[in-house]
Amino acid sequence: MKHRILTIALALVAVCNAWAQSRILTYQIFDEINSTSWLHTQSAFAQAEAEGSDWVLLHMNTYGGEVVYADSIRTQILNSRIPVVVFIDNNAASAGALISIACDSIYMRPGANIGAATVVSGTDGEKMPDKYQSYMRSIMRSTAESHGRDTVTVDGKMEFRWHRDPTIAEAMVDEYVKIEGIVDSGKILTFTTEEALLHGFCEAKMQSIEQVAERIAPAGYTLSHYRPSTFDNVKGFLTGTALRGILILIILGGIYFELQTPGVGFPILASIVAAVLYFAPLYIDGLAANWEIIIFILGVVLLAVEIFVIPGFGVAGISGIVCIVIGLSLSLIGNNDFDFSGVDGGQIGYAFTLVGVSLVVGVIACFIAGRFMFTRRRGPLAALALQTEQNTDEGYIGVDDSLSQYVDAHGVAQTDLRPSGKILIDGKIIDAVSEQGFVSKGSAVKVLRTEVSQVIVAQADGE
Repeated sequence: MKHRILTIALALVAVCNAWAQSRILTYQIFDEINSTSWLHTQSAFAQAEAEGSDWVLLHMNTYGGEVVYADSIRTQILNSRIPVVVFIDNNAASAGALISIACDSIYMRPGANIGAATVVSGTDGEKMPDKYQSYMRSIMRSTAESHGRDTVTVDGKMEFRWHRDPTIAEAMVDEYVKIEGIVDSGKILTFTTEEALLHGFCEAKMQSIEQVAERIAPAGYTLSHYRPSTFDNVKGFLTGTALRGILILIILGGIYFELQTPGVGFPILASIVAAVLYFAPLYIDGLAANWEIIIFILGVVLLAVEIFVIPGFGVAGISGIVCIVIGLSLSLIGNNDFDFSGVDGGQIGYAFTLVGVSLVVGVIACFIAGRFMFTRRRGPLAALALQTEQNTDEGYIGVDDSLSQYVDAHGVAQTDLRPSGKILIDGKIIDAVSEQGFVSKGSAVKVLRTEVSQVIVAQADGE
């Protein structure tokens, strides 16, 4: 009996200990911040909710990435019901700094860095214009402000100080922000681990994920990991900004080249495949609705009608282009049918900018491809184009040459030639033009030569 009681007691103690332990879910951002990082973040938070996690622990080592996805991750963290902490394992630069500042607590490895959040071009690394920097300054500042103020006592007086100073966050973007004793004007702010500790942008130095877990859950913890599936990685790749732009180019280029050639061939097949790859992940995510895809298809049909049915370029063609742009753009936006109230203005701007730029680049690329890529000798795809020419000096003509048999033949003017009219040769009436001007009806004429579908004649009375 005592043995049973002891066994039950130990089981109850084990259950209580397990219940008291904090459940921590970890996930990583080790690469460039892009659509894949955003997808992994969504899936990780969904797993944390499903498992009833008490903490989400972000393991970060990144030099930054695309601001639009970093902002989405930041928003996910700020709105999370589950507290989020980040362990900076060497680097949290640029967009990585923004995400880190959004977390409830920041822990850094000795020798790590956080900052340098100036917006730069993804192609050449050049600093972007001030309107981009202004937006980045604003979200860095508001993210720091979201953590509120702490109450401190200075010289016996209570003061309120920001838990994370918004001005310091802004200085990570703008080199013109000067903070006495921290950063001079003309320098972008980046903190080392020690500097981040000193100025409130790091809670403690840590060597590993396990040390961070022990810090946030001293009573014990169970650690689970989010591991992205192959489907998540493929989906993240297909929703990347660069690939979306390329798919739009292929869609537009395929339509353009197919409309330039008879029959159904490779261009339209490439366009269809690109459209499926473009819309499929968006449709699965619930972003691309049926009516948005139908608008895109309607635009293609209107464009074809303008080219093949209606002469010139007018309402149908312009409407087709507008429908194509709207269909491609709205598919990127998380609107609910015709309700855009919950859609961020930056998301709308991103969608239409991406499609608009891709459209312009696509049109230019189509003209360049048509002009240079398929031309003889110098074009890289010249072997795919018909290069044979039928020159007139080689005997090729574009009209019936049966009239050439009448050269030097004699006939009679059936009508007055003024200078054109009709003549009779060997019982056959032929259109003719007098080289001399007027020739009266019944006059004898001689065929000098042929041009197009007429013969050129001269009066033959004097011969």
